Amino acid sequence: MATLDALHPAEPAPPQGIGVIAPADFTLDRELWRWVPADVALHVTRLPTCASRMTVQVAELLHDLAAVRQATQDLLTPEPAVVAYACAAGSFVDGAAGDRVLSRTIRDAGAPAACTMSRALVDGLRLLGVTRLGVVTPYPRAMNRRLVGYLAEHGVQTVWVDGVEVLEQIGRGDTPRMGGDGAQALFIGCTNIPTYDVLASLEELVGKPVLTANEMLMCAALRALDRPAVAWCSRESASDAPAASLTALGATTSPSG
Repeated sequence: MATLDALHPAEPAPPQGIGVIAPADFTLDRELWRWVPADVALHVTRLPTCASRMTVQVAELLHDLAAVRQATQDLLTPEPAVVAYACAAGSFVDGAAGDRVLSRTIRDAGAPAACTMSRALVDGLRLLGVTRLGVVTPYPRAMNRRLVGYLAEHGVQTVWVDGVEVLEQIGRGDTPRMGGDGAQALFIGCTNIPTYDVLASLEELVGKPVLTANEMLMCAALRALDRPAVAWCSRESASDAPAASLTALGATTSPSG
């Protein structure tokens, strides 16, 4: 005869969780999910500010610490192991010091650990050995200058900056100039640009690693869980062939702060 225990098996352990704070108009929740293993849950909330027309002023609103504190507290019920701030511009707009304050605000609001998109990029570049970067963003010049300055604070030289029309040229099969030679890798800024399905073709066309905002953020959050990311977190260094087997971005490090 079946026992009551057999009829009512123990509940499975809850999945590890990542809290995500995104701008109000963020539309790529599904793309974030594709970067994480099936047994890791994402808990997403949104700031009250839209990021569709990014300016320094809008980025400052996305960096508003009271709004970030409230968003973090809204995520605490499912007990995420780390809270990730998913707005590139909001994390670099006030430089490295502002980014550190952002991470500290998330932790002070109750998150066990925090990572921001910009610090996730810096940590990923360090793991890959990249110090010279080509950048593609949808931002105006004033915001691009803030990004270049942020990277410089962390010892990364921005070799060139171009707009997202470069990606449209590549999509048509053209070979854009992309600001010249010298970059070890290409970074596509902004978490609201869909990139997951085109990374393989982009890396083949440019012949170097192509890193994206969502990729870097999810890799950093998963390192805080001591978990590897899926798919394109598979490069050992910037000198590897684009499709080389990967460990570096999935390596275990302390959470960004």
